[in-house]
Amino acid sequence: MERLVTTTQAAQILGLSLQGIHYRIKKDQLKSIKQDGKTFVYISEYIEKQSNLDNTKVEATSNTLNNEKSIQSIIDVKDEQIHLLKKSMKWMKKQYTSEIVRLEKNQDRIISVFDSEIQLLQSAFNEMRTIYKPQIQTNQKKEESEIFEKPDIDVDFITLKEFFVVMKKYNKTEYEIKKIIFDAIENSDSRFIYNKVEKKLLIIKSDFRDLV
Repeated sequence: MERLVTTTQAAQILGLSLQGIHYRIKKDQLKSIKQDGKTFVYISEYIEKQSNLDNTKVEATSNTLNNEKSIQSIIDVKDEQIHLLKKSMKWMKKQYTSEIVRLEKNQDRIISVFDSEIQLLQSAFNEMRTIYKPQIQTNQKKEESEIFEKPDIDVDFITLKEFFVVMKKYNKTEYEIKKIIFDAIENSDSRFIYNKVEKKLLIIKSDFRDLV
């Protein structure tokens, strides 16, 4: 079945321009007639259906291309965001590295200053000890000598052996007796006079009940 349509309608059906329609008429690729000075074209149902199918395919292809362009556009945006994030992370890493280096330099500088001050203090201490040590030792020996000298008053002394005998009467062991002596000297008990220089011990006679 064929039907007559105007050249404009034929152009729309076939998806061509008017020039394309006239070109095909001229080349006898389309059947046509003239009525009342107007050109009409015979369009068969097959050609019309085929044209519609082609148009549908073109439209589908166009939609597909549009979808692909849309997807590609989204991918491009994502790629740009990823690029910016990588660039930002690289910059932040550089900043952090720079800050760590700066802090390490400051730490090394502070430690160096502390070391210098400690060395100065140690040097000053050694210098003072060198100057005053002989005098301190002399005074210490003099004081210990004066302390160790027997008092002018009449005082009875006992030997270390006698002190052990007295303590054993109180059922003290040798370990306990030694501890009593050490504690008495440490607590500056006046009955126990110890000369550090000569390493001698004088014990003033007493009942020593307060020690047991």
